Amino acid sequence: MPATVKRCVIAALLMGSSGVAQASTQGTMGASSQGSVTINASVPPRVRISNLTDIDLTGSDPSVDAVNAQNVCVWSNTATRGYRLTATGSGAGSAFTLASGALPVVPYSVEWASTSGQTSGSALATTIALTGLTSSATNANCAPGPADTASLIVRIGAPDLQAMTASTNYSGTLTLLVAPE
Repeated sequence: MPATVKRCVIAALLMGSSGVAQASTQGTMGASSQGSVTINASVPPRVRISNLTDIDLTGSDPSVDAVNAQNVCVWSNTATRGYRLTATGSGAGSAFTLASGALPVVPYSVEWASTSGQTSGSALATTIALTGLTSSATNANCAPGPADTASLIVRIGAPDLQAMTASTNYSGTLTLLVAPE
């Protein structure tokens, strides 16, 4: 192989091997010297749920449904501000139930609305994600933008309240998992 062809092949291999264009410039020696660098940044998809408060339905009238609707904040940094929500209860098989020792468990239902101030929403099924939700929060602390962006509604039906033993405390835990979408 002639020397010129060899040099061309080596130069082509060297130029194609880096794969990344160097945008930085190096300074030259002198009374002053100036260089520059390119800065790139990105963040992964993230979400946050906040402003949750414990639910107290003690002393509920068993002739009507007991309902607690609270405003919460969900923030997402995806391009659409999208998220999905999965709820699980502390009952057997992640059921939405309240328990008191050996007494029969009391079921409750969970609803979600993607705007605040709602008293009803989409019914959630345990461990099944509700998808296609979006948030109006502009930062992870939900301030100074809208402090609340969604509604969590928990309901115990009157027939289930009537099956409860009087003056007995029932409790359970509802876990809400949000993920970016």
